[in-house]
Amino acid sequence: MSLYNYFVGFIFTFFQIPPTDQKVENIFNTLSEEEKVAQMIVTATGKLGKPKKDVLELVKNQKIGGVLLLNGTKDEFKKYVAEFNEIVKNNKGIPLIYSADAEPSLINYKIKGTKTVKATSLLQDSTECKDATISISEDLLDIGILQNFAPVCDLTTKNVAIGNRSFGSDTSRVMALSEVFINTSRSKGIMATAKHFPGHGYVKGDTHKNLVYIDGELKELGVYKYLIAKDVPSIMVGHIAVKNNPKYDTQGLPATCSRLIVTDLLRKELGFQGIIITDAMNMGGVQKVKNASLEAVKAGCDMILMPENEAQLIKDIVELMQKDEQFKEQVYESVKRVLRYKVALGLL
Repeated sequence: MSLYNYFVGFIFTFFQIPPTDQKVENIFNTLSEEEKVAQMIVTATGKLGKPKKDVLELVKNQKIGGVLLLNGTKDEFKKYVAEFNEIVKNNKGIPLIYSADAEPSLINYKIKGTKTVKATSLLQDSTECKDATISISEDLLDIGILQNFAPVCDLTTKNVAIGNRSFGSDTSRVMALSEVFINTSRSKGIMATAKHFPGHGYVKGDTHKNLVYIDGELKELGVYKYLIAKDVPSIMVGHIAVKNNPKYDTQGLPATCSRLIVTDLLRKELGFQGIIITDAMNMGGVQKVKNASLEAVKAGCDMILMPENEAQLIKDIVELMQKDEQFKEQVYESVKRVLRYKVALGLL
């Protein structure tokens, strides 16, 4: 090979955009500002979500990027997915990503007709955890769900909101079994989600009802550091405030709406580059924050789960993008992360 050809080859290789990123850029550039922002929005349907007719309108008008299937039957959800997908196809829109709270402790309650698995806290070892994850993943794939809001990585079974949803209070056990759950999900084509950052284990109270506080040290960060090093694809941030901590005090804000926690700690300090999703934005822990869903985007979250008004949120985000170039670039990065995972999951 001549020196010239070697040099040209080096330059091409050095500056070449990876195929996935090029595909994401191509898709991104076809979307309007509203359609881009919609990729960040995840609504919910089922018994505890919005009526199907409301979600059908959101799908038709391309106001969402994903749907959480929340409390129903497996057969019912398969029909939902088929119906929503047909609308997307007819509109030549971006495929939706479907999600579920398919934790071992919850899947048989949340999705009736799924194969029975033990509660998370009862899984004895890696083999049982792997088997349960395979069973869960096969049910999710049969429905068309590719994003699982599990595993729970909180270090306790004693918190009222966590109970048997946790692998326990031993850090090594939680790390090991969470890793098994995440990797087994990945091997089946499912994107797992570690939750609830920065840790729900040692708080008092239930974020479903009101804001809860980590008082002092962030004792559960070690689990997330470990899982980030093992390439966990997605992390859910909880409605958990931090007090009596000089470095990470959220000044009464839930972590979901705190840039200090989402961007400074999770994104920058811990180096997490995957999808950051909020816990449900209709929960009690975030109700007192004005324009909470917009604040969660400003904090650095990529996906906003169950905002009160999807269309209004898109409008608010686009308006702020027009005024704030830095915010606009941040939103663009979030949208591209979502699209990148849709490509990786085979949706695009």
